[in-house]
Amino acid sequence: MNIQFDSSDLRSKRPFYIEPTNIVNVNNAIQRVSDHASAMNKRIHYYSRLTTPADKALAGFTTGMCVIILMGLLTLYCCYRVVKSRTMISSLDTTMWEYPDVCRYYFGSFGQWSSLLFSLVSLIGAMIVYWVLMSNFLFNTGKFIFNFIHHINDTDTVLSTNNSNPVICPSAGSGGQPDNSSMIFYANDTEIQLFEKWWNKSKTVPFYLVGLLLPLLNFKSPSFFSKFNILGTVSVLYLIFLVTLKAVRLGFHLEFHWFIPTEFFVPEIRFQFPQLTGVLTLAFFIHNCIITLLKNNKNQENNVRDLCIAYLLVTLTYLYIGVLVFASFPSPPLSKDCIEQNFLDNFPSSDTLSFIARIFLLFQMMTVYPLLGYLARVQLLGHVFGDVYPSIFHVLVLNLIIVGAGVIMACFYPNIGGIIRYSGAACGLAFVFIYPSLIYIISLYHEERLTWPKLIFHVFIIILGLANLIVQFFM
Repeated sequence: MNIQFDSSDLRSKRPFYIEPTNIVNVNNAIQRVSDHASAMNKRIHYYSRLTTPADKALAGFTTGMCVIILMGLLTLYCCYRVVKSRTMISSLDTTMWEYPDVCRYYFGSFGQWSSLLFSLVSLIGAMIVYWVLMSNFLFNTGKFIFNFIHHINDTDTVLSTNNSNPVICPSAGSGGQPDNSSMIFYANDTEIQLFEKWWNKSKTVPFYLVGLLLPLLNFKSPSFFSKFNILGTVSVLYLIFLVTLKAVRLGFHLEFHWFIPTEFFVPEIRFQFPQLTGVLTLAFFIHNCIITLLKNNKNQENNVRDLCIAYLLVTLTYLYIGVLVFASFPSPPLSKDCIEQNFLDNFPSSDTLSFIARIFLLFQMMTVYPLLGYLARVQLLGHVFGDVYPSIFHVLVLNLIIVGAGVIMACFYPNIGGIIRYSGAACGLAFVFIYPSLIYIISLYHEERLTWPKLIFHVFIIILGLANLIVQFFM
C-alpha cells in the first residue's frame, strides 16, 4: 500500500478514520478495533510525526553522473600537481619531503601549519563520518538479531514494496528523521519497548562504541590494525556484488524529467547540484598523503600512470554503485526522494544480504578508525610536541576530543552527507584547489615560464575552490 502523507498539510492533523470493515463486532468487549486497523492507525501516526523535508537530493541522475566525472578529472589534475610539486624545487634535495614541507618552502610557517590544520580537518571529518556510519551499522545489526529472534517484520510500519525483494522508505519520502522505532508497538510489549529504550540509534548506540574504540585509539603502534586493510577491498567487492544482485532482481525504473519533479521521479537537473561538489571533494581526497603513498613505489616513473589508474577505478566504482542504486530503486511505488544517504538503510533490517554488508563495513571501519586516529595523532602531537606519543595523558585527551565529536554528531546531526560536504569543502579549499595551483604558479614564475593561459586556468581553479566552500554553507 502506497501512502503519501504530507505532514505540513493541516488536514493531516484530523482524527484517523477507520473504515467500518475494520471495526470488530460491537459486542466484543475485549477488542473494538481489528489488528489491521490498529496497525494502520499506528502507521498513520508514525508518518504524521515525520518532519518536513530537510535535505533534498543534491542532483538528478544525469547531473550527478556529469558532476562525478568532472570532479574526478579536476581532483586528479590537482593531485598530479601535488605529486609534481617536489620536482619543481631543483635547488634542494626533496626526496624525503612530504607535502607540508613543500608548503613550508613556498609559504613559510603559515604554509606548514595551515596545511596541518586542513589535513586534520579532513581526518577528523572522516572519523566523524565513520562514527555515524558505525552507529548506524551497529544499530541495524542489533535490530536484525532482535527481529529475527522475535519474528518481527519491520516492513509493516514503513512505506515499502510488497514483493520478495522489499525496499523501504524510512523517511516516507519527506527527508525527515523517523523515530528510532521501526516496529509496531502494543501496550503490553514491554520487551520491545525496553529494547528500543536501550538500543537507540541516536541516544545509546553511539555511546556503546566508545567502550569498543576508545581503548584501541590509545595503542602506540597501528601495525595490528593495518593487517586488516584487505577488508576494505573485500567490502567494496561485496557492495558491488550486492548492488548488482539487487539491480538484477529489481530491474530499472527510470523516467527523465529535466527540470520539473513528478510524484515518483526527481528532475535531471537541480539547482542544488553544486552541493554535491563538496561531497565529491572529500570522496576524491588523497592529496595530503599522496606523496607518502607513492614514495614507496618501486618504479617512480610510473607514479603518474598509477595515479590516473587509481582515480579511474574510484570514479568507475562511484558511478557503478550510484547508477545502479538510483536506476533500480522501485519508482513507483516509492519516490526517488526516498533514497537514503546510506543506501543500505533502504533495505529492511531483516534483509540478510544487507545485514552481511553492514557486518563487513562495521568490522572494516572499526579497524580503519584507529588508523585514522593514529594519523591525526602523528600530525598534531608530532608537530606540537615533537613526539607522536608524548604521554598517555596527551594521547587520551586528544582521543577524547575526537571521540566526543563523533558521539555528538551521531546523536544530534547524523547527516553523513552534510558532514562530508562541509569537511570536504574546507580541507579541499587548501589541499585540492589553492596550494597546488599557487605552488605551480609561483614555481613557473621563478623559472620565467609562466604564461597567461596557465595563470588564468589555475586562478580559475582557485576561484572554483572558494566557490565550492561558499556554496556548501550558504546554499
